[in-house]
Amino acid sequence: MSGSTSTDAAPAPVGAYPHARRAGELLFLSGIGPRTPGSNAIPGNVHDADGKLVDHDIAAQARQVFANVRAVLEASGARWEELVDVTVFLTDMARDFKAYNAVWAEYFPDPAAAPCRTTLGITALPTPIAIELKCIARIRSA
Repeated sequence: MSGSTSTDAAPAPVGAYPHARRAGELLFLSGIGPRTPGSNAIPGNVHDADGKLVDHDIAAQARQVFANVRAVLEASGARWEELVDVTVFLTDMARDFKAYNAVWAEYFPDPAAAPCRTTLGITALPTPIAIELKCIARIRSA
């Protein structure tokens, strides 16, 4: 069985692709960012009087990206506990890794039960966000 999932419970993808695609018992999520569903607002972004982005709160963005991942998982018939691999993209590794790691520990308090994780520092993402997650989950057959 394979198929794609798109949901209004998560922000719309910024390109022509689905939120997720199932292949057998595996669910592959497209890159998920912290935009708020419906409004596309980015939690934690601070702008100056001219509208230029001047700061961000990685903890606020991490919490929103986790909420968005959970929404895509649920729309696809998966659960949070079924995440097996997460790739994290941070635009400011030196500044944000420690705070991101702390939020990760809130959502995955038991390292033995947490999904595998790789964190990469990158120079930019397609929208003014500081974090994006690429996830794989296993959906167990009923």
